[in-house]
Amino acid sequence: MEEHIKYDVIVIGAGHAGVEAGLAASRKGLKTLMLTINLDNIAFMPCNPSVGGPAKGIVVREIDALGGEMAKVTDKTHIQMRMLNTGKGPAVRALRAQADKILYQQEMKRVLEDTENLDILQGMVDEIIIEDDTVKGVRTNIGATYEASSVIITTGTFLRGEIILGDIKYSSGPNHQMPSVPLADQLRDLGFDIVRFKTGTPPRVNSDSIDYSKTEIQPGDDVPRAFSFETTEFIMDQLPCWLTYTSEDTHGIINENLKLSAMYSGMKVGTGPRYCPSIEDKIVRFNDKPRHQIFLEPEGRNTKEVYVQGLSTSMPESIQHQMLSSIPGLENARMMRAGYAIEYDALVPTQLWPTLETKKIKNLYTAGQINGTSGYEEAAGQGLIAGINAASKLLGEEPLILSRSDAYIGVLIDDLVTKGTNEPYRLLTSRAEHRLLLRHDNADMRLTEIGHDINLIPEARYAKFTEKKANIEKELERLSNIRIKPNDHTQAVVEAHGGTRLKDGILASDLLKRPEMDYMSILEILGEDAEISQEEYEQVEIQLKYDGYIKKSLQQVDKMKRMENKKIPENIDYDAIHSLATEARDKLKTVKPLDIAQASRISGVNPADVSILLVYIEQGNVKRVEA
Repeated sequence: MEEHIKYDVIVIGAGHAGVEAGLAASRKGLKTLMLTINLDNIAFMPCNPSVGGPAKGIVVREIDALGGEMAKVTDKTHIQMRMLNTGKGPAVRALRAQADKILYQQEMKRVLEDTENLDILQGMVDEIIIEDDTVKGVRTNIGATYEASSVIITTGTFLRGEIILGDIKYSSGPNHQMPSVPLADQLRDLGFDIVRFKTGTPPRVNSDSIDYSKTEIQPGDDVPRAFSFETTEFIMDQLPCWLTYTSEDTHGIINENLKLSAMYSGMKVGTGPRYCPSIEDKIVRFNDKPRHQIFLEPEGRNTKEVYVQGLSTSMPESIQHQMLSSIPGLENARMMRAGYAIEYDALVPTQLWPTLETKKIKNLYTAGQINGTSGYEEAAGQGLIAGINAASKLLGEEPLILSRSDAYIGVLIDDLVTKGTNEPYRLLTSRAEHRLLLRHDNADMRLTEIGHDINLIPEARYAKFTEKKANIEKELERLSNIRIKPNDHTQAVVEAHGGTRLKDGILASDLLKRPEMDYMSILEILGEDAEISQEEYEQVEIQLKYDGYIKKSLQQVDKMKRMENKKIPENIDYDAIHSLATEARDKLKTVKPLDIAQASRISGVNPADVSILLVYIEQGNVKRVEA
């Protein structure tokens, strides 16, 4: 191979997966190259310029706790931030920000440009150079070659991308950028199992043409909020979003023109996301609903473009105009960009190890929508893990594999590589069986030590974290040793908070467990001022109030970890285990689980198969296939 420039790691793509992968590898000290089709579209948000939301917001906090960048950039560039589900328990609370699309891109590009060991280059990769089933580098469309020991593909929806608008279908990446076709062809030629997925985006309209008097205002929170545990300066000058609804006329227009939608015209299209359907799909699937929510979300401070959330469509442009004019507040809306659907190639993710390295080609990693996911946050989380693991392997370090009880990122990756997905995957709170442990508020408690161990959390930040952790533990211990007497002052405070009078003395920790009591009311009884931060005492409060549930969850985690400790020998010959069901044998050979716990989560592998596999391994006479 003709050498051009040699790198340790090359990242193909500079979307949300790519930037986290490139930053992680370079911050671990490896010489890294990021190749992107267009430098002006680094960290571009082709769909809604929002970050976070249920489950996804917790992923952003986890990325930050591990040393990633998405949270910090969002904190610096958002136009609105809200905590969702505040009326519910801590397991489902999540932060959501409306980002400034342009400022987010600019700030992330600045971070990349200022990062040591990281080169950014505009160029399209047409070929991955492979020798003996091992990555050696890449070649661009102009014939330039770049040698590397590891390559991470983060191409998003660009692989053989095709935009669909009515009955028109043409080759394109998102937002009418160049698609990546030769690389898609090579992945197929290499024997990777490929699927066609589809996603979409709604029209954008000019803010000046909206009649906001017919909509409901959706303001941001009036208290400081941040994704990053390091953020100390908060944006309080926020822009509101607005809520309106589809009408009977909207539904009539869509029903009359369904034949013009690619989904219903007979045109062959890829599988779309179940949890973010097009408006025409919603009208058909939920035909009993008289209306659907439409959120009007500004795309930034210095643009008049407003994202019409909830109106994702591939209808012809003329029909989109009619749909808009039928919605209260949008009767005279001037469309600036038409909505469209985009179809693209994705890898079946069971072809990946939990490190996100491909099983077929050594030192080749994939992350983001190429792995069948949807969403910026899922992409960024995968990119971070792929970057860490690509670097760790070259450095001779242990890989980072987060378990399902460690992080939502662990749930995400395990779901992908163990179960696969037959539609664009979206992370949901309900997918996490340990969600009470995987909360917005404790992401740093769960993951900062890991981030420090892999050299992505600097010492100064780690020192603040250890101080916070010590303060929480000290206060938990203190409240568990203070007995509150049922005197007149105590009874008055308890009753003022809607509680029943105490009949006897009670530990402060037990009194705090009452649903009507909070940490500040306990301090009021004790006649004290708070000596720890709000973040710290919120941790104290949650840990005490949910103590029983948390202990039960931890017992389940311990049981699962015992199964994770039962490793499956490398290259085990499943054909030699004659008692296995045929489906289980086929699935085990495809997924190649690393341990009994992962094997038990594979669809088609039942408890009897797991027991047979466990007995076979424990007998010790394990037959192996030749690598």
